[in-house]
Amino acid sequence: MCNLYALIKGQQAIRELTQAMTDHTGNLPSLPGIYPDYMAPVVRNHPGGRELTMARWGMPSPAFALEGRRSGPGVTNVRNATSPHWRRWLGIEHRCVVPFTSFAEHQVLPDGSRPPIWFALDESQPLACFAGIWTSWTSVRKIREGETTNDLFAFLTTEPSEPVRTHHPKAMPVILTTHAEIDRWMTAPTPEALGLQGPLPDGDLIVVRSGTGSDEGGNDG
Repeated sequence: MCNLYALIKGQQAIRELTQAMTDHTGNLPSLPGIYPDYMAPVVRNHPGGRELTMARWGMPSPAFALEGRRSGPGVTNVRNATSPHWRRWLGIEHRCVVPFTSFAEHQVLPDGSRPPIWFALDESQPLACFAGIWTSWTSVRKIREGETTNDLFAFLTTEPSEPVRTHHPKAMPVILTTHAEIDRWMTAPTPEALGLQGPLPDGDLIVVRSGTGSDEGGNDG
């Protein structure tokens, strides 16, 4: 599952792709390595139009996952959208898109190492979005923080296509590349929106980097 991605395009590109009407992210820096529990930009529905804002990566964990624990960092990837735990957040008021330029999956090698393999749509790493959900939630994510209230997000995953499947056969994020796909995810009835929960066609992604914990937009060649 995807627990690392990058966003190296600016706010104007995000607003244009997602048709966000307002921007609450301030001076958004390049984000070459976004990890679970990091703050990252999302675009969500708002009565005044779509808004670009920051949220914390990791939706609330199911109750069974928290049994016997004093804290829970949240769930970054959502595969089973039919689960009652996730169904409550599939309405348009809780849908969002998560802008990215590349994402990493960890390849398990025979020696036990797990180097990250970075994937993007092409060498220029154009902007695209993950199909996500968000909510505001009060919980203890880290013991040292105590109880906090945060806007949280995660994104949907699906079976992988090539070349992701060769390196990581379990899953890949649900990726939206066009205005039409973003509009469908953000506005369509839930069954129609969930029709997007499938992989890109084989070959629509390429490997752009490997072995590093961040992606500055270069290529190891």
